Amino acid sequence: MFNVLLVDDEPWVLEGLRTMIDWDRFGFQICGEALSATEALKLMEQLKPELVMTDIHMPVLNGLELIEHSNRTLPHPPKFVILSGYDDFGYAHIAMRQRVAEYLLKPIDDEEIEALLVKLSREIRDEFETERSFRQKAGLAVHYLLNRLIREGVNVDLADQACKAMQIQGEPLLQCLLIEPAGGFGGSVDWIDWMAENGPQGLLGCFQDDSGSMGLVLRVEHSTPDDVMETALQLQYALAREFEEPVIVALSGTGAGVQAIGELYRQSADVRDDKRSQGRSGVFCYQELRRVQHLRGLPIGWIDELLSVIMSGEHASIESCLARIFAAMTDHLPRLRAVQADVADLELKLCRRIAEMNGDPDLFMNRLQGELGHLGDACYCAALKNYMGLLSFEAASELAELGKLNEHNTIFQVIQYVDREYRSKLQLQDLARHFHMNATYLGQLFKKHAGKPFKEYLNDKRIEEAKLLLKRSGMKVSEVALHVGFPNADYFIHKFKLTTGMLPSNYKNHVESKLR
Repeated sequence: MFNVLLVDDEPWVLEGLRTMIDWDRFGFQICGEALSATEALKLMEQLKPELVMTDIHMPVLNGLELIEHSNRTLPHPPKFVILSGYDDFGYAHIAMRQRVAEYLLKPIDDEEIEALLVKLSREIRDEFETERSFRQKAGLAVHYLLNRLIREGVNVDLADQACKAMQIQGEPLLQCLLIEPAGGFGGSVDWIDWMAENGPQGLLGCFQDDSGSMGLVLRVEHSTPDDVMETALQLQYALAREFEEPVIVALSGTGAGVQAIGELYRQSADVRDDKRSQGRSGVFCYQELRRVQHLRGLPIGWIDELLSVIMSGEHASIESCLARIFAAMTDHLPRLRAVQADVADLELKLCRRIAEMNGDPDLFMNRLQGELGHLGDACYCAALKNYMGLLSFEAASELAELGKLNEHNTIFQVIQYVDREYRSKLQLQDLARHFHMNATYLGQLFKKHAGKPFKEYLNDKRIEEAKLLLKRSGMKVSEVALHVGFPNADYFIHKFKLTTGMLPSNYKNHVESKLR
């Protein structure tokens, strides 16, 4: 339903318009009524109607002045229909200059107003669809460019493209806001489009990072930190209610221009990862994370060093690293809680590595917690030291065992290598030399474990990535072909059609039509 605002200084006229027209039949609903142009302006700002029907002669501000003021000040002025008792060419001429949809004389002819409403309903709907389609395409382009800025860093050409796509000049003050619901973004909702339509003031673009979090880049040069925090709180509340589950909203610091976006993203990702490891939800900012870092019981980087030596499997190095960490630990409760948060992050990273090596992280953690309980139960320095020691050595043993199993299963490493390097010019003979195997034997093993020949597996991998790019980016078919590793566009088109049954351009148009 489209909203209609009725404006006339005669109450009986408003009543007639309200009751004599079957608004629902034409897809409209009356959202408000005003007895003066001044009152109408306030209602238009609040209700944002798509259509306003107004008289001309009203006290203080007449109908034509109302239209002129609205067209000049409102970001999205409505369509206007003038209902007048004056058949005056001068009024009609001014109305035409103000791009009024129609100038009707009272009393209104039923057939005339019905035909007009049919026409206006269609025009408004078409404009909405055009705007939505344009917003989606622009949003996808910005999404693609923001991800490139984050992954590749800034170069002159990329910076220019990003500035044009986000319609910014110079180096405005920017901030990154990263959102992560407990269950991730999913379902049938296009969240990038949703953010573009319902996102906060100053939103320049949205993107989704590799971990599935939704990122927003905001222009904040005219906002105070309190304004941004209030915006983030409102967004977190709305999304928590939408998902019916906890949501993390992580705010970066501020930086000037598109060249700062990569660093701003990393700041917000640090905040997200810190709060995720603690199992917390809510709105958190990078400045606060920096302020509380002095409360950490360990210097920054020590836990990362411990992770590195655990993954290397060198027990002597693990013992040395733990000894240094234990020497720095105290029973000071805030610092002990901070160390717990670091250890929770260590657990998460170790579990990810176990999963990457085809292990079972849940089984590993259940076995560990069966001996010592949960990390949260380690409320004293001695208990936390004991937990960290067991975690470190058990994880090192688990990873070493998985490493031995994977060494005997070289094909696992080959498939992982192909999954990482599929964009490169890969040949079975080159893979065989790289892994010191006979090419024929490697081809047989590959087909047995992957379920398809090497060349087919590689092409399918490239096609799947191409589908994502055709869906989410504004890249041309030829650009997509080269990006995913095909030698030329013709070969890509042939393989794409062979795999999917349609041409890449048809696939892209099909996806875009479904989004409309």
